Amino acid sequence: MKKMLFILFVLPLAAFAQSFLISNIPVPKTYIQNLDPYACDEWCMQNYINNEMIFSFLAHAQSKLDNEEQDEMRMMYISILNLGSTINSDKIKIALLLPYKRIGKYASSTTNAAFAYLITKNKSFELKSYKIENENIDAIKKALTNIKNDGFSHVIAPLTKKGAFSVAQINPSINIFFPTINKKNTDSNSSYLHYGGIDYEAQSDLLLKEAIAPLVIFYDKSSLGKKLALYEEHSFQYETLGDENATDEYGALIKPKTIKIPERKVIKFSIPRGTTNLQRYLKNNKDINNSTSFINTPIIKTSMIMSQLTLYDTNTTRILSTQINYDPLILSMTQYIDRKKMIIANSITEHNNILTETNAILSNDIEYDWINYTTTIGVDYFFSILTNEEREYNVDFIDQQMVYPIELLKPSISRFIKYTPTLKHSEY
Repeated sequence: MKKMLFILFVLPLAAFAQSFLISNIPVPKTYIQNLDPYACDEWCMQNYINNEMIFSFLAHAQSKLDNEEQDEMRMMYISILNLGSTINSDKIKIALLLPYKRIGKYASSTTNAAFAYLITKNKSFELKSYKIENENIDAIKKALTNIKNDGFSHVIAPLTKKGAFSVAQINPSINIFFPTINKKNTDSNSSYLHYGGIDYEAQSDLLLKEAIAPLVIFYDKSSLGKKLALYEEHSFQYETLGDENATDEYGALIKPKTIKIPERKVIKFSIPRGTTNLQRYLKNNKDINNSTSFINTPIIKTSMIMSQLTLYDTNTTRILSTQINYDPLILSMTQYIDRKKMIIANSITEHNNILTETNAILSNDIEYDWINYTTTIGVDYFFSILTNEEREYNVDFIDQQMVYPIELLKPSISRFIKYTPTLKHSEY
């Protein structure tokens, strides 16, 4: 019954959200009046829920409930039924800056993620998309001028590195959150620019603690693949000695010494687009026997690589991968024997059932898709600033960058399970 109610009331919302251009026609709101002269305690509330007396429950649940499970149900139904808020407040205004030709499907999915978040908050809001054909300075400057003239002071901008660089050059006095960019990849110090991208380097560092030489790095020719391959090669082969924060007698920082460890051999394989047979890389290659494999390729190519590591009997000790391959498809596209030695770094560690379900109704994923997840984090951050309400996600925001916790996971037989690190630095 609960599932039927959920589907019944969100179908109109799903239809409404298929386009990433938000209609300016407001969605009808529902209001519930409490005609019960008696108070309803926690037991009473639970009784209404158990008997599926949803409107009786909501009539008494006009504000946040002490019982966390009941309050989650309250928020879920508020979102499903699009209930009108009993709290008078100014309209929340958030803009989206979308280079639709560069980001493809994310022009739609990031909009849906922002929309899904805002409809759960039971407040009046305006979410408006501004499309740009490219990420040149002139195009972005024109869009930001329009955004500012329309009264928006907070913008979600899923741009590429080029677009973020253009924005930094413009240096606008408007709050912009980049869910796709990590601040490490910029040189901006503007207090108006906020970054939410995943830290692939931090993930790689944590994974490399589980590596045993030789390290075999597989990558494609994408900018991310090439960048990670170079970073992982250097991080594995070189070690920094001394304290990076050490100072001399005059208070000046002492540059720590970096040395190369000869025993930490690295072999890199660039896998061209369309390559499906890795025989020339793997068959009878004694150099990679008992090695650790670090795979920096998308899920389909990763699955192919893993199956052939098994096929050519490379005796791989571990298979490592960053957020790139945190995807449930890895469970269906590979055999367990191929992935049983795999460890994946993941930064999507906080989950909100209400937002997950609301996104799912809009055919949106915030459980595994990190860009949709970081977009949600950004909207949550701006919503908190605009309303002074507590954030839904307790992700640290340090020096203009969201700092996500990193967990190590293993793709087991049917799900991802936590991995407990076992190696020490001396065991490389």
